[in-house]
Amino acid sequence: MKIEAVDFFYLSMPEVRNVGDGSQDALLVRVQAGGCSGWGECEAAPLVSIASWVCPMSHSACKPIRDSVLGQRLEAVDDVRRINALVRQNSLDLLQTDHTLSGIDVAMWDLLAKKQEMPVYRLLGYPRAYPKTPYASQLFGDDPAETHRRAGEVRRAGFTAAKFGWGPFGRGSVRADDDQVQAAREGLGDDAVLLVDVGTVWGDNVAAARLRLPALRRCRVGWLEEPFVSGALASYRALAAEAGAIRLAGGEGCRNFHEGRAMVDHAALGCLQIDAGRVGGITTAKDLADYARGHDVRFVNHTFTTSLALSASLQPFAGIETDDLCEYPVAVSSLAAEMTTTRLVPGPDGRITLPDAPGLGIEPDTRAIRKYLVDVHIELAGKTLYRSPTVE
Repeated sequence: MKIEAVDFFYLSMPEVRNVGDGSQDALLVRVQAGGCSGWGECEAAPLVSIASWVCPMSHSACKPIRDSVLGQRLEAVDDVRRINALVRQNSLDLLQTDHTLSGIDVAMWDLLAKKQEMPVYRLLGYPRAYPKTPYASQLFGDDPAETHRRAGEVRRAGFTAAKFGWGPFGRGSVRADDDQVQAAREGLGDDAVLLVDVGTVWGDNVAAARLRLPALRRCRVGWLEEPFVSGALASYRALAAEAGAIRLAGGEGCRNFHEGRAMVDHAALGCLQIDAGRVGGITTAKDLADYARGHDVRFVNHTFTTSLALSASLQPFAGIETDDLCEYPVAVSSLAAEMTTTRLVPGPDGRITLPDAPGLGIEPDTRAIRKYLVDVHIELAGKTLYRSPTVE
């Protein structure tokens, strides 16, 4: 079978607020081949990603992504890898390539697994998917009282692990950050796993990060996520040498295998966090899960949007029993909550188990797509390059 069509659905909340909530818009991707459809999701600015699909060729290494995808044979795993590599080769100088490719790659895995009537994780070579312990992922409150309330809510909901991130943390005084972490710990209770994500707030400033270590130790924080930008390898390594039992986590900003490998090799990470919607899809995420496992680094998914993206992010390490923690967004927008016909939710044991259904086991809800669809029309020199697809 050959890829006959690739459609992008730009979805958005009516109002997108200036907060660290990546669920306020989404870019769904549908790949059609051989009478079957596969779905994926990009973790990126939707309009720019659509433009990279249709933009005119600038030169031999700056081609529109569609030139490397449409009409390609898609019958086996090797075809997914071949198309993935071809896109990177032909669109090397398009800065949005990796993000757009990610959604397409996920959709190809979904489609191929459906055709072969098996879950994606089995197509990846895993005989089974091990349950994962979800950590409730959410933002810090505007003040410690709000953080304490949110922590109490997720604990009462049954979560035994939680992560707080972004918000005001790292942007004010050391004392203010101390109060936030203490509020999170008190709200969760002594026996819960507490994780902290600062969203690269310190750039590469080790001194600023160092000042927060005492509070993190006192509150028994399991990891400090993204204290620095993904490429600040020396800063990561320097802080890790001082952090002791507090592991450093990072990698969600990686756009390809080489960037992820560099984080494993040179950043002294305890946890490698990879987003299948950014890194080049399930293909690259699986390669990095294997690499991290071989270097005694824990692999953890990154996702903060829909159940479709969550399922895609879990597939690459589904069969690794020792990597048993997964990100689980608990405060997503109505768009993300409504976007699929079913949602991945913790079971009676409090853990997340992937569906045994073919493909990702998660399907978009066409009613929600219609509700949140943004009408996009890209025209160049009087010629239409892209128009939002109809929802069937």
